[in-house]
Amino acid sequence: MSRISQTDPELTHRLSRRGMLGVAAGATAAALLGAATAPATAAGTSAAAGGRPVLPPGRLGIQLYSLRDKVSALGFAPVFAELEKYGYDEVEFAGYTQGSAGPITLAQLRRLAKDHGLNPIGSHVGYYSSDPSAYTFAQNLTKVLDDAQALGLKHIGTASGPGRYGNTVDAWKRAAAEFNTYGAAARARGMKFYQHNHSDEFGFATDNPKVRLYDVLLAETDPDLVFLEMDIFWAYAGQFRFSKRPDGSPAPFEPLDYVLKQPHRYPLFHVKDGVSDPSNQFGYRMVDVGDGDIDYQRFIAAVTRLRGERLAHHWQTEHDQPTESFTFARRSSAYLHSLREKC
Repeated sequence: MSRISQTDPELTHRLSRRGMLGVAAGATAAALLGAATAPATAAGTSAAAGGRPVLPPGRLGIQLYSLRDKVSALGFAPVFAELEKYGYDEVEFAGYTQGSAGPITLAQLRRLAKDHGLNPIGSHVGYYSSDPSAYTFAQNLTKVLDDAQALGLKHIGTASGPGRYGNTVDAWKRAAAEFNTYGAAARARGMKFYQHNHSDEFGFATDNPKVRLYDVLLAETDPDLVFLEMDIFWAYAGQFRFSKRPDGSPAPFEPLDYVLKQPHRYPLFHVKDGVSDPSNQFGYRMVDVGDGDIDYQRFIAAVTRLRGERLAHHWQTEHDQPTESFTFARRSSAYLHSLREKC
């Protein structure tokens, strides 16, 4: 199994995604498994295992940020053709334009996805900017929602943290109030506004180190207006970093518990894997899905077993810096399709 070393992946992710936003962004399970062998030891499962598939039908997507090199070099059409072959059902955007393949309209992009059996499920847009003309929620909310509506998106969100005004409790309350505004505007268009986490969200308020900032976000946002896309890798990195308060007192938490307590707030997930590495500041080194130590059979099954929740969530694979992005997409799909409920 591959073990891909990363140097400060969260910083790399934040900087490169900012530069990417607005610039670039059916095979059966059996056929997939023939095309790419899933790691036999990951989560203790294999394609030969009996039981119901852990992954719900029609709910596997990919964050196109993982394929930004291919979108830039080839355009969306060849990328979508590959994803169709790999058994993907959905795509999440990180920008709507492409590079050398030339311009594309939103109508063309929507039709292209449909032609390849891909449902555009969501998109990442910046939260705010000092530039009044920036393509962000704070600066150009109407344009952001217009474009999302033109693509037929059901979700529109941000990968930016809520630290616009600092990391005090009141600062996050202020950001939460803005998120509520974006959520209300999105709901009026028939969409859900969401926020995608990194690991910093699980840290503690600078003015009250007993308070976890993620808890402030959950408490201060309207559950009918603001939703969450849990990036599972970064949530477990947050667990590694912030299971103790600044004074050293224990503050353990389990990312899955957040979802199980309020499953309706998590319509989207990022399925991203990592090898445990306590020497790394985040506790993990990012790898292809199935090559790491995050137990996705346990996580996905726990969510989809909840009453009425099997088809209520969307699972987007992602790797911030894949060694070869098509290989990542193919292997990750094959692995997730191979998972079976334990009998």
